[in-house]
Amino acid sequence: MEVARHRTAMTRSDLSRPISTALVDGLLDPAQSIFDYGCGRGDDVRSLRDLGYAADGWDPNHNPEVTRTPAEVVNLGYVVNVIEHPTERADTLRSAWKLARRLLIVSARLTWEARDLIGVPHADGMITRAGTFQRFYDQNELAIWIEDTIGVRPLAAAPGIFYVFRDPVDAQQFLATRVYTYRPRVHVDPHQTYEAHRELLAPLFAFVTEHARPPRPGELGDSTEDTVRQVFGSLSRGHRLIRQVTDDAHWDRVSVQRRAELLIYVALSRFGGRPRLGELPTPLARDIRALFGTYRKACTQADRLLLACGDPAIVLVTARSSKIGKQTPSALYVHRSALAELPPVLQVYEGCARALAGTVVQANMIKLSVAQPQVSYLSYPSFDHDAHPTLDTAITVNLRRLTVEHRGYGRSANPPLLHRKEEFLGLDHPRRALYERLTRAEQRAGLYRAPERIGTLVGWLTTLEESGYEVRGHRLQRMAGSL
Repeated sequence: MEVARHRTAMTRSDLSRPISTALVDGLLDPAQSIFDYGCGRGDDVRSLRDLGYAADGWDPNHNPEVTRTPAEVVNLGYVVNVIEHPTERADTLRSAWKLARRLLIVSARLTWEARDLIGVPHADGMITRAGTFQRFYDQNELAIWIEDTIGVRPLAAAPGIFYVFRDPVDAQQFLATRVYTYRPRVHVDPHQTYEAHRELLAPLFAFVTEHARPPRPGELGDSTEDTVRQVFGSLSRGHRLIRQVTDDAHWDRVSVQRRAELLIYVALSRFGGRPRLGELPTPLARDIRALFGTYRKACTQADRLLLACGDPAIVLVTARSSKIGKQTPSALYVHRSALAELPPVLQVYEGCARALAGTVVQANMIKLSVAQPQVSYLSYPSFDHDAHPTLDTAITVNLRRLTVEHRGYGRSANPPLLHRKEEFLGLDHPRRALYERLTRAEQRAGLYRAPERIGTLVGWLTTLEESGYEVRGHRLQRMAGSL
């Protein structure tokens, strides 16, 4: 059966999902080259060049005259899934990896994308009605195939997208950035010297807030450090002034939070093969030594944390005692903005799912199951402006079966719907009070008397109509003409 590979190249006006994911993750540098291996019609190459990146691409059908040359970043975007011969497929991955000096981005279509396709089975995939071949993967299957083919363990960036780093230090830097961070608000006491030099001290203040330790020479940049020394005599004196105008209890909380972040990172690093201390980025290694004394102590505590998140009883008790999130009999729901405020055990629990699936960019709600080892990433596109947003998509990661499943609700006439939005948010979220006022109004109006009925769009709208109310913005009001 003849396969029309040239028909698989799509025409797009915006960046492809793998390239835009890497861009959001801060992995594309305008000073470094990018090569699109199997670039199709070259839309990504043109868009990247328009953005100021040094990009080029090769495609056997649409751009065969370009020489395949090494680059800092190589993108193999939805190529391996259109090659019908397994040996050629593996050779293509190895060829792309040889060209990648720093990072290889590999993407392929996942099994849930085959649901609406019509075609006939062929080899280990299918021939579509357009005559193209498609090989669909499970998320974990794709990761295993990449590692078996090139001998390097990939890191999940998103469903169907993986990063393969050439340098282990770069891989650990990426993993460290995936840990959610939260810092308590800080009050600064009035002080004439500090106010006069607030802008100068801002980088130092930010560094101590992020790392929970003073910087070592060179970590703030030579020009900033030289200026601070000229004004205060040394970095340590500038740091003492910052501590003088702030509360010691604040920095104690910052240290607790940073310790938790480091433990979460070290715990989750087990999934990629825990690195040696020398494979850690220097600032990260210094943070660990400053807050734990030794890397070994941090690893020991992190392993206990990882073990705890695999215990259903501990997960249940931790979820039930969490001050953040909405409790249901089977799960804890939390808005993405509040993940860093969860207890460390639950953050590792969620991190285990993200290690398998990558980041689900469109998901703004996370469901942490306490009934089975499962985390769901839920997308409510209208959460911010709709008082009762409806569910659009759900991606569920089962940690026992190592599966990633997708379910869409966009076409449903009666999708699930949210109430009490404030319960999903962090305690100091700026819109929490607004949502609380609406919840109290709806409670007073008796709209929550039948919770089993109002959990979907049709039931909620019917309840509103029968009660004579409507919601405008985030305010409840009587319908015109109702008593």
